[in-house]
Amino acid sequence: MTPSRVLLLEAAGPESTALAAAAVASGHQVHAATDPTTHATYPPDLKALLTGSLLTDFTRPGQALNDIIGYARRIGANALLTANEYLTELLAHACAALGLPGNDPDRAHAARNKAAMSEAFAAHGIAAPRTRIAGDEDALRRLLAAGKIGFPCVVKPADAAGSAGVTIARTPAEAVTAWRAARAVRGMYGLPLDSRVLVQEYADGTEYSVESVTQDGQAAHLCTTAKTVTAGMHRVETGHSLPAALPLHLEHAVHRQVERAIAAAGIQNGASHTEVIVSPDGRCTVIEIAARLGAGHIGFLLQHALGIDPWTALWDTALGRPADLTPTRRAHAAVRFLTAPGTGRLAAVHGLPQPGPGIPAVHLRRAVGERVEAPRANRGRLGHFIVTSPDAAAAERRADHLLAQVTIQVTPEEAVQPKRVGAGT
Repeated sequence: MTPSRVLLLEAAGPESTALAAAAVASGHQVHAATDPTTHATYPPDLKALLTGSLLTDFTRPGQALNDIIGYARRIGANALLTANEYLTELLAHACAALGLPGNDPDRAHAARNKAAMSEAFAAHGIAAPRTRIAGDEDALRRLLAAGKIGFPCVVKPADAAGSAGVTIARTPAEAVTAWRAARAVRGMYGLPLDSRVLVQEYADGTEYSVESVTQDGQAAHLCTTAKTVTAGMHRVETGHSLPAALPLHLEHAVHRQVERAIAAAGIQNGASHTEVIVSPDGRCTVIEIAARLGAGHIGFLLQHALGIDPWTALWDTALGRPADLTPTRRAHAAVRFLTAPGTGRLAAVHGLPQPGPGIPAVHLRRAVGERVEAPRANRGRLGHFIVTSPDAAAAERRADHLLAQVTIQVTPEEAVQPKRVGAGT
């Protein structure tokens, strides 16, 4: 197979780094497009994987698109790919301009912007939460005054990612506070975001995601992932487990809704991560879809549990080649995320498991002394570990047992602030 030159829109992050490593292992030359600030943080082992880099300004999408197209033509790129939520729409337009396999650029906005997504879901008859859009706080108050918002409700920014700014509100006062929190969210790279806020009906049930790869408009579903989330106002994911077993009739019903969502978002060539809630009576509600592989180490869980190499499969999809998505093992894998019990400085982490049989990965991403916060979004995680087992229940029990052994100590910020000395002392 002839080596190719491939361009990765952003190489930072575990999923992106895995894509770069898989491309190099396949003999491809890997280039990355990023911004100067992020590029400066690339570790040496990541830089060693790259043949070249394009530095661009993602806050100017039109200029960034021209830069990417020009660079891809200069290097003779055979494929473009991203694992970055904020760059999926840019990727679709770049692939279309270059004549490379990608997603429908006219629908790509619906895979990024939650307001556009809700409209696309409605147009395609997808079972999704009823959504109201509040462009400003007065609009929200008018909706509240008219009784058009029921409680509890979900308040979220139109254009963010990783559960940032998402709040479960149970009263009108909480809805106003949640709206302000959603408006305060800032995008990666300093990207300008849609300032509108969505208010959605609350869907009660069990949370899952469906991991899929689509080629030439035909979707293959790799597995269903079960979610562990926090309770309360901020539903932050604290764990994933796969493959989740659903009754066959329910799995088919979920897949039908997911396939409609994939079509609505114009996903034609590439991964998708569709979040759904299954109610106690078996109804499936599609919450969101993303035109990328699931984050939170889901790609690594696929490798450990099913023996699927999603990274190579995604490059093959981007290159227009048949992707090998056949499971080579039937095991189970679970990840548990470490979160801070409060806001302050990380003082200590005790009881972290050690890598070994059935624990293929343990990673602490925050150092003692760093500022940490109680989880309000997925990016607040302190680290993670992965557990594998031939048995699903055994994997869950071990993951939860190990998590219970971990103690995270945080020194409140007021306890580490230097005392102010008055003028008369």
